[in-house]
Amino acid sequence: MSLKIGIVGLPNVGKSTLFNALTRTKGADVQNYPFCTINPNVGIVEVPDSRMAKLAELSKSEKIIPATIEFVDIAGLVKGASKGEGLGNQFLANIRNCHAIGHVVRVFDDANIIHVHGKIDPGTDREIIESELLLSDIQTMEKRLDKARVEAKSGDKAKKEYLELLEKVMDQLEKGVLASNMELSEKEKILMKDLHLLSMKPHLYFINVPESEIENIDKEQYAQKLGTYDKDKIIPICAKLEQDLSVLKEDESNEYLKSIGIEETGLNHLIKTAYNTLDLITFFTSGPKETRAWTVKKGALAPQAAGVIHTDFEKGFIKAEVVSAEDFIKAGGEHGAKEMGLLRIEGKEYEVKDGDVMHFRFSS
Repeated sequence: MSLKIGIVGLPNVGKSTLFNALTRTKGADVQNYPFCTINPNVGIVEVPDSRMAKLAELSKSEKIIPATIEFVDIAGLVKGASKGEGLGNQFLANIRNCHAIGHVVRVFDDANIIHVHGKIDPGTDREIIESELLLSDIQTMEKRLDKARVEAKSGDKAKKEYLELLEKVMDQLEKGVLASNMELSEKEKILMKDLHLLSMKPHLYFINVPESEIENIDKEQYAQKLGTYDKDKIIPICAKLEQDLSVLKEDESNEYLKSIGIEETGLNHLIKTAYNTLDLITFFTSGPKETRAWTVKKGALAPQAAGVIHTDFEKGFIKAEVVSAEDFIKAGGEHGAKEMGLLRIEGKEYEVKDGDVMHFRFSS
């Protein structure tokens, strides 16, 4: 799977500048007026992973294919988007196709860049965006509830339980609780999946700060300003700094970051946080043809991982040869791993671990 993150926010918060920096493109128009971004810009970036080069070297791979993240720069939402204000319906439809929402919130002050509401207020900005997602979800729920009430009259136990679940979720939505923050069982989440609620998508908050504040930033303080109280979802990022870094070579970029006391780019920090928030891990396939990274959900079993490569691999799964990337490198490659007894044969119940190097056996 390729992770798709929709970048949202009010107009003029730095979304398009950030998008251009993250994707090292100039694909998104950057102007000082609302609705500068009309159609969503899409950019694909590689997920950095230092293990891949070592695996490829030992396997004598012809090429390296890293995992990727797709960023979608969605035009600035405004109050009333759920009712079609601005370009609301179009924006919300674009969000629906993403795995997660990266909400850009402006905390920098610049008299030359207009704020759509005339003042810098991160908490209010967050509430406006999330209110529009909630209102859109409430509209979706109203339609589904009408149908569920009719179906529940049949007396079918499952249909009655489904109606109760919808009513519980609707009550929470009307109280301003995002679906992603509701206490739902795994079974309930599965039942809700076909509704494609916008507020069910995991949220990350990109705090667009000035370069002078990016070092040693207090995430907890910003979480409180936003009113989220979940500092692990806060990603401080300076869109202007990322834009400056995007034109530098990797060694030049690293040198510049060191000079200002920062360990890694905002993009790398963002990717790590996104993977952790979405419970994603990476496994590898490595051989003479290619070394490739694949992304799966944490807890995925071996047949599911095989299915990411090709659906036929999952259907005909027999077993998997597995060795950790660390052991693969330590043993000098697959042959050495076999000789040292580090390569294992695993069956259908094996839970894939981050960094596994896997070779699947299947029947066609």
